[in-house]
Amino acid sequence: MSHYVNGLIDLPWWGYVVVALALTHITIASVTIFLHRAQAHRALDLHPIAGHFFRFWLWLTTGIVTREWASIHRKHHAKCETPEDPHSPQVLGIRKVLLEGAELYRAEAKNRETLERYGRGTPDDWLERNLYTPHSSLGITLMLAIDVLLFGPLGVTLWAVQMLWIPITAAGIINGVGHYWGYRNFACEDASTNILPWGILIGGEELHNNHHAYGSSAKLSNRWYEFDIGWLYIRILEILGLASVKKVAPKVRWGEIKHFCDTDLLHAIITHRYDVLTRYRRGMKQAYAQELEKLRGNFPDMAKVWRWLNLDQGALQPSERAELLSVLAQSDRLKTLYQMRQDLAALWGRSTASSEQLVRQLQDWCQRAEASGIEALSQFSRRLRCYA
Repeated sequence: MSHYVNGLIDLPWWGYVVVALALTHITIASVTIFLHRAQAHRALDLHPIAGHFFRFWLWLTTGIVTREWASIHRKHHAKCETPEDPHSPQVLGIRKVLLEGAELYRAEAKNRETLERYGRGTPDDWLERNLYTPHSSLGITLMLAIDVLLFGPLGVTLWAVQMLWIPITAAGIINGVGHYWGYRNFACEDASTNILPWGILIGGEELHNNHHAYGSSAKLSNRWYEFDIGWLYIRILEILGLASVKKVAPKVRWGEIKHFCDTDLLHAIITHRYDVLTRYRRGMKQAYAQELEKLRGNFPDMAKVWRWLNLDQGALQPSERAELLSVLAQSDRLKTLYQMRQDLAALWGRSTASSEQLVRQLQDWCQRAEASGIEALSQFSRRLRCYA
C-alpha cells in the first residue's frame, strides 16, 4: 500500500536531485538538437526514431508545438533587435524578457502571420495534426501522472521543476541575458552574446553570439576553450546513424598575402565578415583609445562613443548619430578609422554590385588603408589580404 502513497520508486534526497537534473537535461537536449538546430535552422537531419523521440518528450515535458517554436525563433533572427523581434531585451528591456519570456512566447504563438510566414517545413504528419498540436496540454498532464505514480507526492515537485525549466532557461536566460550580457566572439549586427564559454546546463545555447554569427551551424562552440554539449550529443547520434550534420561554421584559414584582390579573397572576407569586423575592432583598439583620450575633456562619456564606433550607422539612433558626428569632427584620425569600418562593412551590404565591382572596391579599400598613415589600419589591411 505504501507504494501507492509514496510512489513506486523511493530515493534518498540526492537521488531526486539527480533525477530532476537528468529529466530537465533531456528536455534541454531535445530543445537545442530538435527544435533549434534541426527544425528552426535545418543544420542537421534526424533519423525518424530520434526525431519522434524528441517530439514525444517535448510534448510530455513542455507542451511546445514544433511549428510555433520554429516560427517564433526564425522571426527572432529575421527581425532581431527591432520592434518586430518577439523577445529582444534591447527593445523590451532585460527585466521583461527575463521575467516574462514565456508570456512573450505565448503571445507571439497566437500571431497567425508569424506561423504562416516562418513555419514552413515543420512536421505535419498524423501525430502532429491529431495529437501534439491540438492536445499540447495533454502531454504535460500525462507527465504529472507519471511523476506522481513513480515518486509519490515528491513527483509533483519534480514535475514543477520540469515545467519551469524551459521558461526560465530558454525563454528567460537565453532570450534575455543572451542579448544583454556576456562576451562576443563576432561583431554581429545584433546584440547577441556568449553567456559562458561552456555550454552544458542549457545544452550549448549559452554560446549565443556564436550562433547568431553562423545561424545554420549545427555546432555552437567556436573557440578552442568553448564546449558545446549539444554538439557532443549530435556527434554521438551521427555515429549511431541517427543524425546527419548538414553544416557547421566555417573555420578561418590563412594564405599568402594577395597584393591584388580577387574573387576568392572577396568571398572569404564575406564568409567571415563577423570575424573581420571583430578583428578590426581589436586591431583599432589602441588607435581609438589614443584619439578618445585627447577628446576626453570635450566629451566625458567616452564609453558610449567607443561602443558607437564599433556599430554600423544604421544601428544608431538619430541623436546618437549626431553626437558621434560631433566627436568625429574633432579628430581626422578618428574619423578615418570610423569611416573605413563603415566602408568595409558596406562590401557585403551592396547586393546590387557585381563581384567585379566589389573586388575593385575591396582593392581600393586596402590601398586607402595602407596609404592612410595609420599603422594599425595598414597592418589590418595586410592581414585582410591573407583570408583564404
